[in-house]
Parts: sequence; C-alpha cells; structure tokens
Amino acid sequence: MLTDGLHKAFERRIRLGIMSILAVNDTLDFNALKDYFDVTDGNLASNLKALENENFIGVKKSFIGKKPNTKYFMTKPGRKAFNDHLKAMEKLIQSQK
Repeated sequence: MLTDGLHKAFERRIRLGIMSILAVNDTLDFNALKDYFDVTDGNLASNLKALENENFIGVKKSFIGKKPNTKYFMTKPGRKAFNDHLKAMEKLIQSQK
C-alpha cells in the first residue's frame, strides 16, 4: 500500500518540522525550536511531548548558570520512523507521476 510507512505522529506540521530540524542538528533547545516555528510555548511543548511519548525524541535537562535549559534530540527509533515516513512520502509522490 502506498501509505505504508507514513506515521500519524508526523501529520501535524509542527511535529514534522521538529523532526526535520532535529534530523540535521544533534540537539536544539526549547527556545531555538520556538524561534524556528514562531509558536506559543504551550503549542510547542504539547507537540514535543507527543513526539517524546512516541520515543521519537529525547530530552536533556540542565542548567546554564541558574537558568534551566531543556535540549531535544532525535532518538534511533525516531530517526527510523522519520526516514520511513520520508520514504513513504517519496513513494506516494512518485506514484502520481
């Protein structure tokens, strides 16, 4: 089936964007991601949490001085799911030519 490999978690624009950015960056912090998408804290946090619940992204919490810093990275299962999603999208596009 042409949609095999498409993952429901990536149907949302923000989640697909988060995975795309994390695919080319080792880690990014919350504020950097927020700047990329120009979304509210709550919107970004809920999309990050959804990807974290799928085990597609991981979280590293630390402090810079006295300020908390939360960084996100793509997990191995997340990379596989994202790559499978991209391959399925490519297959779907190619089938329409």
